[in-house]
Amino acid sequence: MAGLVNNLLILFLIFQNSCLAFRSPLSVFKRYKDTVRTHSNECLGSNRQLVPMGLSDFALDIRMPGVTPKQSDTYLCMSLRLPVEEEAYVVDFRPQASMDTVHHMLLFGCNNPASDDDYWDCNGGTCMDASNILYAWARNAPPTKLPKGVGFQVGGEKGSKYFVLQVHYGDISAFKDKHKDCSGVTLHLTNQKQPMIAGMYLMMSMDTVIPPGEKAVDADIACHYKMYPMHVFAYRVHTHHLGQVVSGYRVRDDQWTLIGRQSPQLPQAFYPVENPVEIKYGDTLAARCVFTGEGRSTETYIGGTASDEMCNFYIMYYMEAKHAVSYMTCTQNINPEMFKNIPQEANIPIPVKPDMALMGHGHHEESRNGDTGLIMQQPKREEEEVLDQDLKIEEIADWPGVNLKLGQVSGLALDPNSNLVVFHRGDHVWDANSFDDNYVYQQKGLGPIKESTILVLDPNNSAILHSTGKNLFYLPHGLSIDNNGNYWVTDVALHQVFKLGPHGVESPLLTLGKAFQPGSDRNHFCQPTDVEVDPITGNFYVSDGYCNSRILKFSPTGMFIAQWGEEPSIGQAKPSQFRIPHSLTLVSDFGQLCVADRENGRIQCFKTETGQFVKEIRHPSFGREVFAISYAPGGLLFAVNGKPYPGDKEPLQAFVMNFSTGAIIDTFIPLRKSFEMPHDIIASEDRTVYIGDAHTNTVWKFTSTEKMEHRSVKKAGIEVQEIKEAEAVIEARLTNKPVSKELLKKEEKHHVVQQANTEVSVVLITTLLIIPIVVLLAIVIFIWWRKTRLYGGKGSGGLNLGNFFASRAGYSRKGFDRLSTEGSDQEKDEDDPTDSEEEDSVPQPPVLPPSSS
Repeated sequence: MAGLVNNLLILFLIFQNSCLAFRSPLSVFKRYKDTVRTHSNECLGSNRQLVPMGLSDFALDIRMPGVTPKQSDTYLCMSLRLPVEEEAYVVDFRPQASMDTVHHMLLFGCNNPASDDDYWDCNGGTCMDASNILYAWARNAPPTKLPKGVGFQVGGEKGSKYFVLQVHYGDISAFKDKHKDCSGVTLHLTNQKQPMIAGMYLMMSMDTVIPPGEKAVDADIACHYKMYPMHVFAYRVHTHHLGQVVSGYRVRDDQWTLIGRQSPQLPQAFYPVENPVEIKYGDTLAARCVFTGEGRSTETYIGGTASDEMCNFYIMYYMEAKHAVSYMTCTQNINPEMFKNIPQEANIPIPVKPDMALMGHGHHEESRNGDTGLIMQQPKREEEEVLDQDLKIEEIADWPGVNLKLGQVSGLALDPNSNLVVFHRGDHVWDANSFDDNYVYQQKGLGPIKESTILVLDPNNSAILHSTGKNLFYLPHGLSIDNNGNYWVTDVALHQVFKLGPHGVESPLLTLGKAFQPGSDRNHFCQPTDVEVDPITGNFYVSDGYCNSRILKFSPTGMFIAQWGEEPSIGQAKPSQFRIPHSLTLVSDFGQLCVADRENGRIQCFKTETGQFVKEIRHPSFGREVFAISYAPGGLLFAVNGKPYPGDKEPLQAFVMNFSTGAIIDTFIPLRKSFEMPHDIIASEDRTVYIGDAHTNTVWKFTSTEKMEHRSVKKAGIEVQEIKEAEAVIEARLTNKPVSKELLKKEEKHHVVQQANTEVSVVLITTLLIIPIVVLLAIVIFIWWRKTRLYGGKGSGGLNLGNFFASRAGYSRKGFDRLSTEGSDQEKDEDDPTDSEEEDSVPQPPVLPPSSS
């Protein structure tokens, strides 16, 4: 019986090891090829990029594949796919670089690298989708150390699938010998869930203007913190050339606690905080960037090029896993008065030795054009992106507004109460018979639209709250709403622009243009398309239009101020040339007015004060047309394109872009019905987006699916949970306020669902583990019973698996004799050649494959 117990113990240990191997990430690696990108022989270290570190941990070596930069200030990128599909956690970073060779490195996480080559010039981009900075290293900067039990979550359903390494080779004099470089970083990853999840909090100024010659200019940022506690362990500052010092603080009970303070002219890595800082619900996070305008002869704005500036303060933190949020932003200043009490240290520049200064912060040195103060724009680096949000937009599938009975939907806007306002054409239709060759409306005999053309909808249930605009319009087009709730609209049949009061007044407060008279002077329009009102000055802008190619600026009372724009000449359109300026959006954060230049398939942006061209945003995925655009405060630009021409490949879709960089973050289409002519788009600060279609007569509502948005739509129809409800529960618990019974019931229900899911998982895993044990026990008992009968009830002294399987037809003894226990039936064959070959008890994981081409 003792032998039986020993055998059972051995079988249990073998089974346990098998189970552990099953749970290990090493057991679920994809079947990669044995070799990956081959490093140069001159590169030191192992060629293996994946190194096991036990049953649950492994190291991932992310290195440049033996490169030799040809010129200074070269940026090279390479990507590496995470070798596991399940979620894992990065718990440590070890730089593999020398300041003699590398100026700085950045490691990004994303799902779609900009290239699948072994390496590429980062001027072509780092990632095609949104990316997050996971790690930064620069000369003389300390390495980033994650506290014990803290990790960045990667892989799985929500984490990044790829790592992208960006290496900046500053001075290439070290490469005179033409050697090859394999600088990079080694990651320590584990599949063991970490109790604390690391994340990034970005504080960023959006509207700072630096006057020329000004000695000191402050850019202040402040936001209330309304989440569960986060613990700060590192920080990073970022400006361009004019930044003097950047400081970040926690403000609690009027006490300012320093998070970090650094000169942005030093290597812009993540620096560890000197003293741990905990941020709790109700605290205020505040940051200040100090700039100088000396040496500039023109105003400097926030933007993504070398001639612009940026004010960013990054906070690297960790939170309890159950409450973790991986990314948060702050782009406001909720209390300018509080900065009167900011510690004096925040206003004092940090001296920087010339040899320590960052060489252009990722830009080349400024190249001045004479003494005009204009700085030649340099290619944007990924590290300069204003928003690196993992933003995804999806239709709210249960919003009933999609079923409203409308005419052709031409315009959308949001009123001061965030209600959706729809401008539609009722029973009138714009078709080939609507105008003659001189743009004169041919269907006046139909009379004006008799039904209400302006509908105010409840954004939640699409109920009509108010309506107006009867017997006024013939072919509605553009719609905008000012701070006072006034409606500003255009009518392409009337060739006019109107201002209507917000309280159902059917007669216009202001009318511009002559009814049914197209023209191109200051008093006439020709099929004007849109209006935008400056919330600060009250000036308004008109895009005019289908038969004029211009933007007009008027005072609040309708006095003409200025105009710009012209029809393109032969060839590619130049700045300020338009082929149907179809839609307008004000970007107040940057002091710009952007235009959807429809038939040129691009977006043009201009300074609101002067009409001076600032930039163009153009992507191949736009196709030939851009119909409408909308800016959401906080740095996001939304757009819809036009229906593709026969033979074109670009689909009809909507876009969300980083305004500063122009990069596309996401594209989206509706789940119900399909786009045919998406004619207008409007987006709010909370990333709620509405799109109106002039062919399907439909309005869709979309929202962000990222964690920090107000709505989280769970698929499969299980549950729709409002984050506002969660915030209310958090606020009540952290401030000892009573929680409503309704919210408690919802949270309890959510907890029960989560607990049930967890219990199901535990039961399933336990069952899977028990079944093999039961089977093995049954086999053992059967063998013991069989042998007891054969030997008259005497024990055989033990179990020999080799003999058992060898007695079955088709099985060999090879590999089983080593499991024979002491006192077994047969003695070990000393001459058996099979015993001379050792087999690894735990197989080594395959190595990563080369990038697909």
